[in-house]
Amino acid sequence: MSDPVRACLIIIGNEILSGRTHDKNLPYLAEELNKIGVRLAETRVIPDIEDTIIETVNECRAKFDYVFTTGGIGPTHDDITSNCIAKAFGVENALNAEAHALLKSHYENPEDLNEARLRMAHVPVGAELVQNPISKAPGFRMENVYVLAGVPMIMQVMFQGIKHQLIGGEPMVSRSVGGYIAEGSIAKVLAEIQDDFPQADIGSYPFLREGKLGTTLVVRGESADDVNQASERIRLAIIEGGRDVIEDTGAVETAGA
Repeated sequence: MSDPVRACLIIIGNEILSGRTHDKNLPYLAEELNKIGVRLAETRVIPDIEDTIIETVNECRAKFDYVFTTGGIGPTHDDITSNCIAKAFGVENALNAEAHALLKSHYENPEDLNEARLRMAHVPVGAELVQNPISKAPGFRMENVYVLAGVPMIMQVMFQGIKHQLIGGEPMVSRSVGGYIAEGSIAKVLAEIQDDFPQADIGSYPFLREGKLGTTLVVRGESADDVNQASERIRLAIIEGGRDVIEDTGAVETAGA
């Protein structure tokens, strides 16, 4: 089996860390990437601090096949992502003629394209623009790093515009099996199943429903056969533990979680 294609999402913004804004980009990106066989392997949430952004981007772009950043490319003083990406790559953050033209076409009154908004037309030298059909202010790509907007609606259309550029592996398949059984009661057999299917990931998620404690086990992998075999063993373990299976999704492609 080929090595998985792995991606990292870097969520940039003090507003996320403060809890004022709830991130909605992570679940969307994870699901969409999986559809094309790219596994979101890691997510980091970092502040609007230049050194932190530069260090994180440089570390992640060397470690992962793809890196996506969200946030920090707007017109305000704390939108420093573009400048930080430029420094991470050792290039100038300069006015981009194509980005400038896009913004001029968006504002009917030339005076509306003020100095603050013009900052959104500055991108690292050598970057390829990522189009933004909604507000025209573009994102951009530097090598394997894609810089996207933080606003979910805009991020999503940006991603759809660049999705064809991404080369993935096999899409992940998942199957969920659940029952009213405690994690501790099934932990030993889960470890044995995981050892027998090393290419699959088995996650354990406890729940409380109607006052009863239970566990949902999710098996994920590129091989539907492995996923189904491991899930069947889990299903039998629940039954042999004297519990009923209350959930079984069957193998489902393009699992987002």
